[in-house]
Amino acid sequence: MERCPVYKKCGGCDFQGVPYEEQLKIKETQVRQLLAPFCKVHPIAGMKNPYHYRNKVHAVFSHDKKGNAVSGVYQKGTHIVVPVERCMIEDEKADEIIGSIRGLLKSFKIRTYDEDTGYGLLRHVLVRRGFASGEILVVLVTASPVFPSKNNFVKALRKLHPEITTIVQNVNGRGTSMVLGNQEKTLYGKGYIEDILCGYTFRISPKSFYQVNPAQTEILYKKAIKLAGLTGKELVLDAYCGIGTIGLIASRGAGQVIGVELNRDAVRDAVANAKRNQVKNVRFYCADAGKFMVDMAADGVKADVVFMDPPRSGSDVTFLDCLAKMAPKRVVYISCEPESLARDLKYLKKKGYQAEGAWPVDMFGWTGCVETVVMLSRK
Repeated sequence: MERCPVYKKCGGCDFQGVPYEEQLKIKETQVRQLLAPFCKVHPIAGMKNPYHYRNKVHAVFSHDKKGNAVSGVYQKGTHIVVPVERCMIEDEKADEIIGSIRGLLKSFKIRTYDEDTGYGLLRHVLVRRGFASGEILVVLVTASPVFPSKNNFVKALRKLHPEITTIVQNVNGRGTSMVLGNQEKTLYGKGYIEDILCGYTFRISPKSFYQVNPAQTEILYKKAIKLAGLTGKELVLDAYCGIGTIGLIASRGAGQVIGVELNRDAVRDAVANAKRNQVKNVRFYCADAGKFMVDMAADGVKADVVFMDPPRSGSDVTFLDCLAKMAPKRVVYISCEPESLARDLKYLKKKGYQAEGAWPVDMFGWTGCVETVVMLSRK
């Protein structure tokens, strides 16, 4: 088993030193303990290869006391940068590209950003790789829009890595813990990459959400869609739809699909994705999912199946009340946090929804996170 050189400092992998099979047992037990009151928990789906699975890699750029550029991750709970050369769970090509960028800075006289003084240019680098497509997006996050000799920098980087398909400069002014700012400029290529998931092509731009482990995402989504039991007639609602992944994959088995998402960039990508895949029976709306369901119910429109994939904090009572009012026959709940899932299942039980089974999927080897998909039906 590989041993990570920085695991003590980084704090990103809670299960460092725990054999992978053992990690799976721990996660399955956690889900079983929390969900046992509601339904049967099936065995966890583990990864074939739990290394280098992250298709999205984010590096913070800073400098040491001598002024040499360093890149890596923030130590858990701090703003101290732990230098990382290679990471056991990140895509290896992405790590290589980040190392090359760090190596180019000196000859281009590009200074890394200093959080305390506000001086310096380069703050972060984000690399996203389409595992199926092989396309690579590099985002250079700078503190100011002025990027001296940027064309030559891009040329030099592309010479080292001709496999890069697009490079974007993202401008993030000082004083924020957010990685990406609102201003963007494409320096090379089309400004986004595409990847293939469950036979559909998805456009991934710097800001859009896309699952970081595509191999396990296919397992998760295929399970979720199978549980929905679609026959080709259903009206399906995909709440928290993001760039439209689940909705589009479900569309081939449904009558009509409606996707709802609050993030405007993601909705734009979702609409483009529907066009790109020539899917005609899907509509996407930029709105709060709870409010949207209230309006749907008021108009007398009833969804037969609802997919929900809320953030880590789970769903809120308003959303769950709206869901119950709309009274779909089946709800497929995808969760990345078993504790908030258990809380929401308890609430939905009061509203007449019975959990029929839970299927945990390991998407994040070496970390404490676990995804779970639960099928609920209306009593």
